[in-house]
Amino acid sequence: MPDTVPAPVSHAADAQLEPLPPELTTIQPGGGFVMQLELAWGGVRRWWLKTCRGGYVRRMEALRKGARNPTPHGVLDPRDVKYYENQPGAYRWDSADDPFHWRDRLPFARWGLAELVLMTGLGLALTAAFLFAAQLDDAPTALRYLLLVLALGSAIATGLIVYFFRDPNRDIPRAPGQIVSPADGTVAAVTEYDHHPFIGGPAVKIGIFLSIFNVHVNRFPLTGKVVDVAYKRGKYLNALKPESVLENEQLHVKFITTDEADGPPRKMVIHLIAGLIARRIVCVLKPGDAKRRGDRIGMIKLGSRTELVVPKEDGLRMLARVGDKVHGGTTILAEYASATEDADRHKPHPGPPPIPIS
Repeated sequence: MPDTVPAPVSHAADAQLEPLPPELTTIQPGGGFVMQLELAWGGVRRWWLKTCRGGYVRRMEALRKGARNPTPHGVLDPRDVKYYENQPGAYRWDSADDPFHWRDRLPFARWGLAELVLMTGLGLALTAAFLFAAQLDDAPTALRYLLLVLALGSAIATGLIVYFFRDPNRDIPRAPGQIVSPADGTVAAVTEYDHHPFIGGPAVKIGIFLSIFNVHVNRFPLTGKVVDVAYKRGKYLNALKPESVLENEQLHVKFITTDEADGPPRKMVIHLIAGLIARRIVCVLKPGDAKRRGDRIGMIKLGSRTELVVPKEDGLRMLARVGDKVHGGTTILAEYASATEDADRHKPHPGPPPIPIS
């Protein structure tokens, strides 16, 4: 079944959890016009619900779970905590009690629905306006052709926006030790480190460039537990430039693998890096979250870079090469040998069979 990994989590990561940084007050720390517009609309929506739908408000309050309201406004239903689900103890609703859970089944990224609606609405309005103006009787022929070209361009741009925000289901690999890609895109770099401070030893970093034509939903590469999340404000250089890795806005997720089938606990890091056009990183994770291989964890909007750092061990087999096209949750970037394979690899070689003596 797509997007499911049935293997159970067998042991827990024992690392110390870091507190969520104070600057991570929302799942989209960079803010943005659409986010502010959606939050403003939420105020109008809450007023209408309290005025006209008191029964609904009381029912949702009775079904609500969580210890606190992390938002700067009131919380009446799940839409009010959309941008705050990474906050510890935040109000939430079970899927069965969430009247908007159906949105998760749409073939589009849940975190980009507001942008999708606004941008496609604007694009369709412009297309219709250009077509209407081109039909006016007093419009010169040259102007009509120009308006038709503008209408075609607007329609194509609208189609690209719809294409960008797509979020297809994926068949997640199930074999032990397989590390799946955290993003769609092109492998831009594979770099080795003699020592990585978090991993505590040699490591390999796989950098993936996401163009505007790729799916931009990020996924968890291997079943594990988040131990730290950090955010850094920065520039918006082209994600293909090496300096973008250091200077661009970025978010880092440190986690430890927790499924015994994948081997002993291993420390890994996911880097989500903004690009020239992409300026909004969305990540719903917080320290303590447990995720399975292939689970959705957020997105980077409109072109970016995602990196994955894994321990370099004798049993690590790298499959990703620079230039490879990869798909989040599906493409296997690398794999660790299972305990059986590792034992077999270290057995003495029996050597050639003896030559019979006649």
